[in-house]
Amino acid sequence: MSAPTVHVVDDDELVRAALSNLLRAAGYAVQSHGSAAEFLAAVPKRSPGCLVVDVLMPGLNGLELQAELVRRESAMPVVIVSAHGDVPMTVSAMKAGAVDFLTKPVDKVKLLSAVKEALSRTADAGDAGEVQALRRRCESLTPREKEIYRRVAAGLLNKQIADVLGTSERTVKTHRARVMEKMQARTLAELVHMATLLKLQ
Repeated sequence: MSAPTVHVVDDDELVRAALSNLLRAAGYAVQSHGSAAEFLAAVPKRSPGCLVVDVLMPGLNGLELQAELVRRESAMPVVIVSAHGDVPMTVSAMKAGAVDFLTKPVDKVKLLSAVKEALSRTADAGDAGEVQALRRRCESLTPREKEIYRRVAAGLLNKQIADVLGTSERTVKTHRARVMEKMQARTLAELVHMATLLKLQ
């Protein structure tokens, strides 16, 4: 997976540059976009990172962009900035899942704190998304395949598994190959790591 990126979306070029420079100086990878449409066209749905977006922009505004990300099932956390924020707008943004709502001129410390929080959320979402995908794959296993998977993850050899289950080593090998295929694991180490994430052991 690529490194998380902070995406700055603001139609004001000077503000966009100032925010981007501040974030780069803090060590973040930054991409800037002049509009919501430009951002949506450039960034894949599952791109890791967070969004720092102005509210009032031509075309889709910041809150509409936030709603569009929700509609697209994007897990990218959003930090809203605005020179014209009011209480209803702030409440609306926070209810929709915004990490923070900052007023312009943006306080540097608050912005960096909000971005740090947003990126920690995107990391958690990524981990949760990976486990969810693994769970779906695990659900496709037959009861016997799951049994064998548990024992493989516990470090048992094919012969030992065959003895425990009262079956042939060849049958265990066949099931094990199916488990590797269904779990999309390329190596035994990867298969065991998946079992750890799934708490199978």
